[in-house]
Amino acid sequence: MTVQNNIMLVDDDEIFTFIIKKIIEESKLSNNIDIFINGLEAINFLEENATVEEKLPEVIFLDLSMPVLDGWGFLEEYIELKPKLAKKITLYIISTSVSPLDFEKAKKYSDVTDFIVKPMAKERFVEIIKELSREKN
Repeated sequence: MTVQNNIMLVDDDEIFTFIIKKIIEESKLSNNIDIFINGLEAINFLEENATVEEKLPEVIFLDLSMPVLDGWGFLEEYIELKPKLAKKITLYIISTSVSPLDFEKAKKYSDVTDFIVKPMAKERFVEIIKELSREKN
């Protein structure tokens, strides 16, 4: 049975997004994943659907290094937009960065639940989505 979680993946890495889509399909954790290759596309989607609860994601997986608007820029825009969103969204940074500076910077954002270094283990991804499902029910 498919769990009704909307997932937003903001990442320009085609291989990573392909793998995450396969994990979702195989584990039936969600029937909807919105993929955006930069932060601007993702912010535009959130702005356009801010009041449409069923279109908003339960979780955002955010890469830091992307063209147009990177993950840090997305976070700044997201903080401004958050009060207008129709539901609470859980946000994870998923990055190849192992820089202590990035870890420290991420801690300054109260909206960031965790900083996960790629590659992300399938088990960790499944655990996150299942936990969100339990919180919803």
